[in-house]
Amino acid sequence: MYPIVMSWDVPAMLVMFMLGLIASTFGAIVGLGGGVVIVPALLLLGPSMLGKNIDTPLAVGVSLGALVFTSFTSTLTFVKEGKVDLRSALFFSISSGPLSVLGASLTSLFDPEIFRRAFGYFMLFMVMLLLFRKHIKPYTGNWRYVRKYTDSAGVEQEYGYNVLPALLIGGAVGLIAGLLGIGGGILLIPTMLLLFRFPPHMATATSMAVIFVSALFGSGMHLIRGEWDWLLVLSLAPGALLGGWIGARISRRISSVLLIRIMCGTLLLFAVRMILT
Repeated sequence: MYPIVMSWDVPAMLVMFMLGLIASTFGAIVGLGGGVVIVPALLLLGPSMLGKNIDTPLAVGVSLGALVFTSFTSTLTFVKEGKVDLRSALFFSISSGPLSVLGASLTSLFDPEIFRRAFGYFMLFMVMLLLFRKHIKPYTGNWRYVRKYTDSAGVEQEYGYNVLPALLIGGAVGLIAGLLGIGGGILLIPTMLLLFRFPPHMATATSMAVIFVSALFGSGMHLIRGEWDWLLVLSLAPGALLGGWIGARISRRISSVLLIRIMCGTLLLFAVRMILT
């Protein structure tokens, strides 16, 4: 069990609230959940913000706890707007939930320095995929399950998947979520865009629904393992709840192109920060 990292210190709680708000707003806008902001912030800024070091397992556990709140409010907002493909989210979640438990149980086995750099390089790789997505030929085969989506301009788009690829991707997403505390959208969204041909806004919304399940299972395992701090989670929660709602509302007002650019910029910033630290 971890000793309590945070005390009832009002300035520190306000910092945590703002961190939860900012991370969750950006996370909901691009469908990543906010863990790409929360985990690095806790690891790198813990001593200055809280006066104590926060190690990797604790940062991951707290991040997943906050992601439960972020993904809950953003998913509800996206569902009301008709952007979440609940059936697809269910396919991904069947494997993402259990695998997030496995990932959570493995977090403590990683050296913190190696963890940060590996995390950064992985994000950098995802950024490259998204930046050069126009030069990557999307999969053109026929999926067994085909969906159609009509955007606000009345343009109809087709996307789809088979059960096995969806389960495999969902499992990988869950493993990454539990292991790194980032929700898994960092892998799921590029896969949705390049492989399953999801429209960007549909990918963002559906990703948040999958993140909710992964974060719920993964945070439960971290809680059981004692990699948890209730005051940290509860201090992040109000900002995460509000940010999830705000981010979902903002997302519907921006174009698909801008959505991808924001995603790439966010990932690139934190990838470089984690690699160079």
